[in-house]
Amino acid sequence: MSKPENNVRQDVCGSTSRQNTEAYVQILGTGMDTQETSPSVLLFFNNERFIFNAGEGLQRFCAEHKIKLSQVDHICLTRVCSETAGGLPGLLLTLAGIKNGSPESTEHVDIWGPPNLDLLVNAMKNFVPHATMVKTHIIPQSDNVMVHGNGAALASSLHAEELQAEGKFKAVSISAILLTPTDHLDGSHFSSNDTSIVYICNLHDIRGEFDPRKAKACGLKKGRKLGQLQNGISVKSDLLDIEVHPDDVIGPPIPGPIVLIVDCPTEPHAQELLSAQALNAYYSDSQSNSPETTKVVNCIIHLSPATVVSSPVYERWMRKFDSAQHIMARTTREHETTPILESSARIATRLHYLCPQLFPAPSLLSVQNDGVAAPNFKGSISKVCGISAENLLKFTLRPPRRLGLDRSSVQNQMTSSVFIKELLSEIPEIADAAKNMSTFWHKPKEDEAELFTRQDSEVMTGDPSLAGHAAPRCMKNVQRDDLEIVFLGTGSSIPSKYRNVSSIYFNLFSKGGLLLDCGEGTLAQLKRRYGINGADSAVRNLKCIWISHIHADHHAGLARILALRRDLLKGVPHEPMLVIGPEQVGEFLKDYKKLEDLDMLFLDCRSTTVAKWDDMEADSMNDESRDHTVLTSLSEDSSLLRCSKRMKPSTPVDDIKLLKRFKKVLSEAGLVRFISFPVVHCPEAFGIILESAERMNCGTVVPGWKVVYSGDTRPCSEVIEASLGATILIHEATFEDGLLEEAITRNHSTIKEAIEVGRSAGAYRIILTHFSQRYPKVPALDEVSIQRTCIAFDLMSVNLADLPVLPKLLPYLKLLFRTRELI
Repeated sequence: MSKPENNVRQDVCGSTSRQNTEAYVQILGTGMDTQETSPSVLLFFNNERFIFNAGEGLQRFCAEHKIKLSQVDHICLTRVCSETAGGLPGLLLTLAGIKNGSPESTEHVDIWGPPNLDLLVNAMKNFVPHATMVKTHIIPQSDNVMVHGNGAALASSLHAEELQAEGKFKAVSISAILLTPTDHLDGSHFSSNDTSIVYICNLHDIRGEFDPRKAKACGLKKGRKLGQLQNGISVKSDLLDIEVHPDDVIGPPIPGPIVLIVDCPTEPHAQELLSAQALNAYYSDSQSNSPETTKVVNCIIHLSPATVVSSPVYERWMRKFDSAQHIMARTTREHETTPILESSARIATRLHYLCPQLFPAPSLLSVQNDGVAAPNFKGSISKVCGISAENLLKFTLRPPRRLGLDRSSVQNQMTSSVFIKELLSEIPEIADAAKNMSTFWHKPKEDEAELFTRQDSEVMTGDPSLAGHAAPRCMKNVQRDDLEIVFLGTGSSIPSKYRNVSSIYFNLFSKGGLLLDCGEGTLAQLKRRYGINGADSAVRNLKCIWISHIHADHHAGLARILALRRDLLKGVPHEPMLVIGPEQVGEFLKDYKKLEDLDMLFLDCRSTTVAKWDDMEADSMNDESRDHTVLTSLSEDSSLLRCSKRMKPSTPVDDIKLLKRFKKVLSEAGLVRFISFPVVHCPEAFGIILESAERMNCGTVVPGWKVVYSGDTRPCSEVIEASLGATILIHEATFEDGLLEEAITRNHSTIKEAIEVGRSAGAYRIILTHFSQRYPKVPALDEVSIQRTCIAFDLMSVNLADLPVLPKLLPYLKLLFRTRELI
C-alpha cells in the first residue's frame, strides 16, 4: 500500500520538512451514547491513516460523517476482544471490496496487536475470504517494542523486512508497551488474553528554518548547495575554505508532538502502567529527567473505563504529565443528548412522530455515565487538563501553530424536538397524517369482528393468494404481550447511515426472546430500542440465537451479544446460550472460543430440519437406535457443534437427545415449532419457521401464530412451502425490480419477487427487509401488494395485535420520505 509522499520530505535522521501540512488525532465516538463498545481513534496524516481499535459501529459512524476508511493503512488494537475488535471483520470485508482483494493486488491492511491477535485472525478466516489483504503484526511480550520510522520492529526481523519493503511510517514512530497483570483484585488470575497495549505516537521533528544570513556568513552563494544543506547534506563553502554542515545554517528542529493512547481495562492494568519503566522518559516529574531530555507528551487519549480512570492509581499516573491534554474517551458528558448516528436518529424520530405504535421513541438519549465523573485535578499540578471526549473531537498535531484541541468538527446538540421542527417545516401535512394514523388504533370492536366474519367465506375458496386479506384465527382477541417483532437491522451487506445490517428480535415478553441473525451493531440497536437496562434484560433472557448463513452481515455481532450475556449472568445459575447456525459459523465460534469464553452451545441448522425433528418424535415412541450427530465443546463446560472432517470432536452427544432438550426450551417460550429449511443463496443457507402453541379464548381453542423468515434467498419453492398459511412472512427484498439480473447473479430477491412469494403462500402479512444500501425512498407497490405488505425500518416494532393495520402505513411512509432518500 505504498503511496507517494508528495508533501513530505524526510532526512536520514528522521526529521521532516514543514511541507508535512496536516496531522491530528480524532475521536471516532462509537459507543458514546449506547456504551456497547470502545471508541476508536484516528491518527491522520496527509498520506497515511492509523485506526486504533475497531469496535462495532465504526463503519456506520464513519459513513455518517464521511470519514474515508478506504484510506486506512494500519489498524492498531489496544486489546483483542469483542469490545475493541467487534467491527474488524466487517471493516476488512468492506476494505476488501473497495480494494478488490485480488491475489495479484499488493494492497493490504496492516493489523497490529498483542500476541492473541493471531487467534482472532484465524477465527475470521472462516468467513473473511480476502486473507491476502491482511498482514498481521504481533507485538511480542517485552518491556518496550519500538517501531522505527521505516516501519521496522526491533523485536522481529521478519516484520522488519516486510514493513521496510512497504516504506510505511514515514511521518511517525510508534512505540508499544504491553500491560499484562498477574492477578485481579479478587485474587483470580489474568490470562495472556487479557494483555492491553499503550501506544506512543511520536511525530518526527520538523527541521529548523534555513537562515540566509548564516549561509552568507559561511561563504555560500545561491544555488544547488543551499538545497543540499536543507536536505541534511554537508557542502563545501563557495568563498571560504571550510565545510558547511546543515546545523551551521539551519536553526534548531521543532520537536515532534507525542500522543499516548492508553487502555487499562482494570485497576491491575493501571498498576502495571504506573510501574512501566519504559515511560520514565516521558514523565515531567521524573528526577532522572532534565528539562532538555524529557520527551514532552502533548496529548493522552484515555480508552480506559471511567471506573479505572477515577482510581487513585490511575490519577497518580496521570499527574506525571505536566502539560499533556487528557481526553477521556470512555467517560460520557453529563446530560449527553447527541446521538452518534444523527441521520439514523432523525429518521427514527420522524417515524415515531408519524406512528408511535410501530416506532417507539428511541431510548438512547441522556445516557448516564454510571455515576463516575472524569477526574478532578486540583492542587500542585494545576496545568493538568482533563476533558470528556466528544464525537469527532480533534487534537491538531501539525502544523505547529495550530497545536491543540479543535472542536470545529464536533456535532451541534441535536434533540428530538429539533428533528420534529425540521419535519414540520419540510412536510407541514405530516401533522394531519399522524393524526389519521392514530385513528387506526382506535377502531370500534365491530370492525375487528367483521374481519373474522369475513374470514370463512374468503379462505374457503381454496385459493391461498386470497387468504391474506382475512385476519387469521390466531389474531382473535390476541393480547399485546404475546409477540413483538423488532427489526434491529434492515439493510444488507454493510451498515449505512439509515439501516444497520440484519437482525430481528422476537420479544416473547415474560417468556423471553429470540434473535434471528445477529449482524454487527445488534447490541447497539437493542440499546437504542430498549435503553441500556432494557437491552441488558433482553440479552439476559434470550432463549437462543439463530443464524441464517455465514455472511458476516448476519452474524458479526454474535461475540458482543454473547460476551455481554456471559458478564450479566456471571455468578448466577444459568444454562449456556444455544446458538443455531450453519457449520461455518460453528467453526468460527470454535476458533473464537480460544480468545474469550462466550458461555454458549452450538447446534447445526441441519439438526433442526423437519427430518431431524421427526426423528426425535419417533424416538420418543421407541428406543430404536438413531444416527448420531457428534458435537464438540465451545464453553468451559460442554457445548454443541456438528462434527465435520475438519473438526475433532471431544464429546459425542446424541442429536436426538439434544433436540429433546431444545424442545423443552422452546416449550418454555411458548413455541411448538422451530424448523430450519434450506434456501437458495450460498452453501448452507437457511430460512426458519416459528410457530406458537395454541391458546384458549372464551372456551375456544385458538391456533398459534406462524412466522417465517426467509434469510437471504432467491424466490424458491422451499420458502413458499414453508410459508403456507403463515401469519407473517419476513422476506428479503435486496434489489429493486429493475435490478433482476443482479438479484439472480447474487442469489437475492427483488421487491416484486418477495411479494409474489408471500402471495403464492397465502401469507397474511408480508414484511420486506434486507434492502440494498443504495435503496431510494419507499418502493412503488401496486394496489394489490399494498393490501398485505409492509416495508421494515430499523427499530420498527411490530406487535402481533397490530397486523390488521400494518399495510395502511405504506402511503404515509411515502409521504414521510418524499424529500429524503434512504441511502
